[in-house]
Amino acid sequence: MAEEYTECLLENKFHEDCPGCKVDQMKRLRRGFPLWELFTVWIIVLCTALPISSLFPFLYFMIDDFNIAKKEEDIGFYAGFVGCSFMLGRAFTSVIWGLVADRYGRKPVILIGTASVVVFNTLFGLSLNFWMAIITRFCLGSFNGLLGPIKAYAMEIFRDEYQGLALSAVSTAWGIGLIIGPAIGGFLAQPATQYPSLFSQDSIFGKFPFFLPCFAISVFAFLVTIISLWIPETLHNHKYVDDDDSFDALKYLSHDPESNKVVERNEKSSLLNNWPLISSIIVYCVFSLHDMAYTEIFSLWANSPRKYGGLGYSTADVGSVLAISGFGLLIFQLSLYSYAERLLGPIIVTRISGILAMVILSCYPLIAKLSGLALTLAVNSASVAKNVLSTSAITGLFILQNNAVRQDQRGAANGIAMTAMSLFKAIGPAAAGIIFSWSEKRQDAAFFPGTQMVFFILNVVLALGVLMTFKPFLAETQQ
Repeated sequence: MAEEYTECLLENKFHEDCPGCKVDQMKRLRRGFPLWELFTVWIIVLCTALPISSLFPFLYFMIDDFNIAKKEEDIGFYAGFVGCSFMLGRAFTSVIWGLVADRYGRKPVILIGTASVVVFNTLFGLSLNFWMAIITRFCLGSFNGLLGPIKAYAMEIFRDEYQGLALSAVSTAWGIGLIIGPAIGGFLAQPATQYPSLFSQDSIFGKFPFFLPCFAISVFAFLVTIISLWIPETLHNHKYVDDDDSFDALKYLSHDPESNKVVERNEKSSLLNNWPLISSIIVYCVFSLHDMAYTEIFSLWANSPRKYGGLGYSTADVGSVLAISGFGLLIFQLSLYSYAERLLGPIIVTRISGILAMVILSCYPLIAKLSGLALTLAVNSASVAKNVLSTSAITGLFILQNNAVRQDQRGAANGIAMTAMSLFKAIGPAAAGIIFSWSEKRQDAAFFPGTQMVFFILNVVLALGVLMTFKPFLAETQQ
């Protein structure tokens, strides 16, 4: 049976009932720019990224409304646990969703992921207490396992000459979602207070002041779920393999759709023995830990009163800053990043981005001493630069991960990456909240008083990530 399969592949024959073969045939016959595929990948990734950090601009006020914090300085402590619950849930299920995507297809996992945003993000906006908020965020993370499979899908639905565009679409939509999400949260939270002429205090949006931004994202996710019903499945369903474990060594002949050759997989193809993959995942995790911690700390710092070293911003003020950052990031990713990556390579881009981000973070405590127009200009400029550099570093590491594995391993490989990254991102908000709360209680300390300690610790984590981009730790697959 396996010999007949190999011969069939060698003769470039297709299995008529195989969805993956149909996609391969479609790619071979299609001409022109894949606009529809680019659009669907973009909105699916955006859908899963929006709810991850949309809560941060209003989380400070949500925890305050729950009346669980005894002191104002303790709000950051509780906010950290709500912030990390999503990533904790995703850490428990990412490998499972990766294996499901490799076994049953990318499309079912994508549909379940987008539908979970509709259900659990809506319920989070209706949270009545601290524990309901944690449980709904945890469930959202547990069922939203589509980020790994959508990366594999993006590589499989595009022709070879557009696969670079596919990677850029995933990373850009992800970065934009992590910035636009908080902007939505900032503009739409507490609508009865921000927009009293449009929303009454007696309406559902007055009784649940944080429901509107969650509902808006859920409506978008519902539309994405409907559109996703029409995307094609890309997984081949005619592999003759008895071993279902994607992490074990595989010994069989199969077709490598990227090189159009028949290759033999042996013990060396085990993902856990693939050091270029594992090293890039570890560095990716360190940068992700930093980014998630920064995302929470920025909003807490901006919302915190000026007497504690914060900016005293409202949710709308934070939303404005993040919206401008998202626009700047979009322009950079679509115009300059690909040029920088081709010129310098992904490792150098990641390294330079990390170093420059450390310089910017060092300036944040000084920015808090400004006021008026100077404060507005400084905060927006620093936020744009920081988010551009963070996304550039993450994109470079994502490219390294993709180059380290073949098509048939991407579901499991991305499952490993998502599990590890989710664990680190779960630690990020919890640790950030605890450290931020602690820093507000040490305003008169001799060594890095107040929020200076927070940004110092962020820089230590970032410096560790930069050091790990050097050899012999980080290995790059030779193309």
